[in-house]
Amino acid sequence: MADHRNSGPQNRGSNSRGKPNRPNSGKPTSSGGKPSSGGKPTSAGRGRPDSGSRPAGRSGGAPRRGNDRPDRPGRGQSASDRTDAQKVYDGPAIPDDVSAKDLDKFARQELQGLPDKLAEKVARHLVMAGVLLHEDPELAHKHALAARARAMRVGLVREATGETAYACGNWAEALAEFRAAKRMTGRHSYAPMMADAERALKRPEKALEYDRPDIRAHLDEAGNTELSIVIAGARRDLGHLDAALQILESEPLTTKGRADWVTRLRYAYADTLLAAGRTDEAITWFHRVAGTDANNLTDVEERLTQLEG
Repeated sequence: MADHRNSGPQNRGSNSRGKPNRPNSGKPTSSGGKPSSGGKPTSAGRGRPDSGSRPAGRSGGAPRRGNDRPDRPGRGQSASDRTDAQKVYDGPAIPDDVSAKDLDKFARQELQGLPDKLAEKVARHLVMAGVLLHEDPELAHKHALAARARAMRVGLVREATGETAYACGNWAEALAEFRAAKRMTGRHSYAPMMADAERALKRPEKALEYDRPDIRAHLDEAGNTELSIVIAGARRDLGHLDAALQILESEPLTTKGRADWVTRLRYAYADTLLAAGRTDEAITWFHRVAGTDANNLTDVEERLTQLEG
């Protein structure tokens, strides 16, 4: 998701700096994050939906009063009197200068089935979820949950809740939300995250089930590469190092591009080479990672220091 004012999410992986990172080919970690679907914003900050998918449109609706929506506090009700469900519905405070217009226009279109005031509140929570995702994923998740409490039948909202849960390392919750979003939107862009969550839940065989032509056909180059990184990691989990290397070598390792997914791909490859005992080659590729990691996505400098003494 990342900043919903401009772009989309992040990802899980090994990163000693404590920053969220995209999936790597080694053991799953719990640092939180999310794969890219090609540089296009996702969830609350989503850009145009991936090909073959359709916006949620009017699939959402205003929450009903009663069990579906906690009552708002009455005149004599203090904040301390609010139930847990009501507190989730309230969500964290939103700065006055945050507007629904800060949300990507394609994302706003997916909220059109909601009443105007409700759509505005949901959109502002989604904006905050995106803004906070990197620096405070727990708070970002609370904003997403507040949006979900108001519009749980909107696929975009379930997607955002999945992304923030994923960033927090709540893998089972993230999977449940992504599955709900998939049913509502038909989008496949969450496949790399869903596969990665399966890995984190110690189910590499389940992760491998996402490596299907019908899924890959709906992903762009970055999304396919992110999925390959996760699939290679699942192969490593199962002890299939040669297969993991073959998967990564089928991706554009030598591209001249400098996108974040290139850095993650090269890091995964270097790490897998190291696991296979090919240390000299691993060092070479870690140096190539360092050459593109302008955003400090990985711990490559520390890895090189350890390997080169």
